[in-house]
Amino acid sequence: MALNGRKSETTRSLPGVTPIKRRILLVDDDAAVLLTLKAVLELNQFEIDTASSFEEAEKKLVTGFYHMVITDARMESETTGLDVIRAARKQPYNPATALLTAYPPNDGDWHEAQTLLVKPIGMQDLLRQIEALLIRHEDEKQFLAHTPTSGTRHPGANGERRRKAS
Repeated sequence: MALNGRKSETTRSLPGVTPIKRRILLVDDDAAVLLTLKAVLELNQFEIDTASSFEEAEKKLVTGFYHMVITDARMESETTGLDVIRAARKQPYNPATALLTAYPPNDGDWHEAQTLLVKPIGMQDLLRQIEALLIRHEDEKQFLAHTPTSGTRHPGANGERRRKAS
């Protein structure tokens, strides 16, 4: 159930069909942020794994499967979040990616991620943005799967068509 008491478009189930929980890897070195986001997302029918460092995230990316990766921008270094995004994009399952930060970059460095989530962010807004990104990302993956040049990436697949999340 979404926070407003209604099921979201992507979690509505068909009669006799059990919906698959979408898996998200949350990466942040702040335990309070991880626990809060994990609790909110689990209440909204997401399956959540957490990591508190690039090394831990990279191991989970290789051994797991995620529909989405949300990572803090600054952890062990200024670029750790982008390193997590790059590691996610190397995975054959091609998860959606979002960079979570309290300090949005002015120079466009966040563009390796599909979406920029700026802290503080309201939970309903966060859920709306996650749902929208998951739908858009799945549409892009389906488009790629049905094009003759499916071996090459479409500009929208973890690529150029990005916008700042509002």
